[in-house]
Amino acid sequence: MEVLALLAAVAAIILAWSETRRVAELKARLAGLEQQMIALREEVRSEPPVRPVRREDWRPDAGAPAAEPVAEPSPPSPPEATGTKAPDETAAAAAPPQTPVPPVPPRPVPPSSVPPVRTAAATGAVAPPPASAPAPVSAPEPERGFEERFGTQWVVWIGGVALALGGIFMVRYSIEQGLLGPGVRVTLGALLAAALVAAGEWTRRNEVRLGAVAVPSAHVPSILTAAGTTVAYATVYAAYALYGFLAPPIAFLLLGVVALATLAAALLHGPALAGLGLVGAYVTPLLVSTEEPSFWALYLYLIVVTAAAYALARARLWRWLALTAVCFASAWTLPGIAEAAVATAVPHAVYMVVGFALAATLIVAGLLFGPTAEPDTVDEISSLSLAAWLVPAGLLTMVSGHDSVALTGFVLLVVATVGIAWRSTAALGAVPVAAVLAVLVMVEWATEARLDSLIAPAGPVAGAVPEPVRASFTLHLLAGFGFAALFGVSGFFAQGRSERPVIPQIWAWCAIATPLTILIALYWRIAGFDQSIPFAGLALLLAALFAVATETLVRRPDRPGLAAGQAIFAVGTIAALALALTMALEKGFLTIALALTVPGIALVERHRPLPALRWLAAAMSLVVLARIGWEPRIVGDAVGDTPILNWLLWGYGVPALAFWTAGHLLRRRADDAAARTVDVLAILFTVLLVTLEIRHFVQGGDVYAVPRRPLAEVGLQVAAWLALAIGLERLRLRTRSIVHDLGALVMAVLALVGIVGGLVVVANPLITGDAVGGPVVNLILLGYGVPAVLAATLALVARHTRPMAYRAVAATAAVGLALMWLSLEIRRVYHGAVLTSGPTGDLEQYTYSAAWLGFGVVLLLAGILLRSQPARLASAAVVTLTVGKVFLYDMAGLTGMFRALSFIGLGLVLVGIGLLYQRLLFPRRPAPSPSPATTDTPPEGGGGIP
Repeated sequence: MEVLALLAAVAAIILAWSETRRVAELKARLAGLEQQMIALREEVRSEPPVRPVRREDWRPDAGAPAAEPVAEPSPPSPPEATGTKAPDETAAAAAPPQTPVPPVPPRPVPPSSVPPVRTAAATGAVAPPPASAPAPVSAPEPERGFEERFGTQWVVWIGGVALALGGIFMVRYSIEQGLLGPGVRVTLGALLAAALVAAGEWTRRNEVRLGAVAVPSAHVPSILTAAGTTVAYATVYAAYALYGFLAPPIAFLLLGVVALATLAAALLHGPALAGLGLVGAYVTPLLVSTEEPSFWALYLYLIVVTAAAYALARARLWRWLALTAVCFASAWTLPGIAEAAVATAVPHAVYMVVGFALAATLIVAGLLFGPTAEPDTVDEISSLSLAAWLVPAGLLTMVSGHDSVALTGFVLLVVATVGIAWRSTAALGAVPVAAVLAVLVMVEWATEARLDSLIAPAGPVAGAVPEPVRASFTLHLLAGFGFAALFGVSGFFAQGRSERPVIPQIWAWCAIATPLTILIALYWRIAGFDQSIPFAGLALLLAALFAVATETLVRRPDRPGLAAGQAIFAVGTIAALALALTMALEKGFLTIALALTVPGIALVERHRPLPALRWLAAAMSLVVLARIGWEPRIVGDAVGDTPILNWLLWGYGVPALAFWTAGHLLRRRADDAAARTVDVLAILFTVLLVTLEIRHFVQGGDVYAVPRRPLAEVGLQVAAWLALAIGLERLRLRTRSIVHDLGALVMAVLALVGIVGGLVVVANPLITGDAVGGPVVNLILLGYGVPAVLAATLALVARHTRPMAYRAVAATAAVGLALMWLSLEIRRVYHGAVLTSGPTGDLEQYTYSAAWLGFGVVLLLAGILLRSQPARLASAAVVTLTVGKVFLYDMAGLTGMFRALSFIGLGLVLVGIGLLYQRLLFPRRPAPSPSPATTDTPPEGGGGIP
């Protein structure tokens, strides 16, 4: 009890503090204005009569700014930056000499923070008649120092806390000593609450009677009233929870009365007290518990509190209070939603409908009793106040198993939301929320796994086997078609009604997205994503309606947002056509249909440049990616066994082609994030198509099987990746796209990983012992020879476009693969299909040395002809490897004639290489011609070879 009272008192003082600063600022401004009015009044009284002004005293530029007049006669000051004389100087020069009027000494003026206003009469100059009333001058707020803050604010706050603590300590002492019984404590608490509230009202009225003082201070009436209501809360709760003096209904009623009284007092004492009353009102049901809870009683109380909070927020235009009340009131639906899963949903649906109606009546701007709305402006509070009731209504419908009462209430709220947004644009932000919730309700119903909702099988076994009871789809079909018609029709007729383009765009997106998604949900629930001609006909009907809407909007006069509406309905037409194809064909065509919408959207964007269409194309491509991630085989086990011509080709090839087309269309306008997203997915689907088709071919149709022939699969994969890298290298030179540039690098790195990790280690037949097939045309050629050629081609393609490091890695990979192919083919000649069988003889070792040397010479000749330094360096590396083998292995491992031939052949080749370098690459330069001064004197040592 003591801790609760302490926290309540501190909370009351903190809440009241937020209001004191504003009151202090208003008092300071009022005091400054009063002092300024007094000063002006005194100046007017002290002014002498002003002589009539003659016509010659005025000139056309009399309205130009003049120099500031001075209190005493003095020489005229220089004119201001305008470059003209002051009006007073001009008038004095034009008028005949007169006796100057002596200046009247100014009367003492009370001190003020605003300087006194001096007139022309006070300075002795002739004052022209005022053209208009002077604008009021706002008094600058005086800066408050430490002493002022301490004496007028801090001591009041600290004093309030000290009084609260002192009272708590006194009560605690009396309880510990047994001086006061429970009844006396509750009575004293009630009296203290009443006394504090009365003191707050008395001080408020006294302030009004005496007027605001000039010195800003803490707002004592608010602090006293807040403390009184806090003590009242604590007293009622203590009488109920601690001492059992009050029955639950009486305690509930009293706490509600205190909360409503606090809200009413906020009309006089400001928003801090309103916040305290609001929190107390909505927390009261948590403080009171009963053995027989009643949702009807709870909701009746909450409706009264919510209506009072809404009315107070509307009267004072406190947006924060309206938002807080909406959040608290809608949050109280969560216990009811949980209870509706096992009991009736009637009280919860009624409460949501009434709460929605209260928000629409008092909170939505521009509707009934709501505040004034700005034209064509979406108001956040108005939209949130409706959306906050739509969300629990949708949850209630789904949790209750689509109870008829809950579904009817939800449909009523959705229809009301569209109607309110049609009447007041301020609530338009709730329309997309209503559309999304309508779709979620239909999707949840469509994917709900319930035995009594299964559909009887079609075909010859229909009726011949026991079947579950068929579910009734009437209500949901009506709701689904109703939602589709509601959003579609309202979205179409909303085009051209607003002066802001964003308003009709929101309506248009809801108009096409809601019918399409609801049709897909119904298609899943009733047809199970199987082929369905009736649903395909519905999709075609929807496409026709969207097409008619597009054509109608094209013929209308130009209005804000009309072009965007045309593009959006055109997108809906394309999506509906793709959906019709999906429903008329087999399951896998859903992926194809979704992918085909992407180039369609890009084509519409090409003619109607709407930024949202670009992002829609990117979003649809991501949807296709998610569909592939859910089932990579597109149609499951029915992917087919035929190489290439199977469902992988349609499921990956068509989307890849669609994405390449869409990326090209989007890139023609701008290479932005949306276009790059589509380009990335185009590359990804192309890679997946090639990779999965190779795996499907090698593994006999099972893409999930454990690899049986790793060399064939890895070799084909590496060759395909290298080919893709070459293609992207050529493409990036034309498009200058960073996506194609990075894609080429990624494919090259992926191929390098496949070479090192796959061909050298994992799939190497010398390690696995797998058979490689016949001579020459075998798995060795497929796994090493073809990739070697492609790697060399990649190095040549990137010869002038990539750094030296890239070309060197590509050339090294090509040389390494070629050397492995040559070595493994030699071993195939000596050992047969299984390379690990049999010993290695001297002739085989000599063949390796001779072949490596020959390969080095071929590389050198190729480098000379192509003028390629990487090729010549690769030749040097191969020759060096051969030299190392001859000197380190052949010298000890070979015997007889083979050892001699190995060294002789090596020596001849090395000499020939040296001659090639000397004659072709680095020929000897001729000696420079001797100068005329030294022609007759030959150099020492005789003449040289020219």
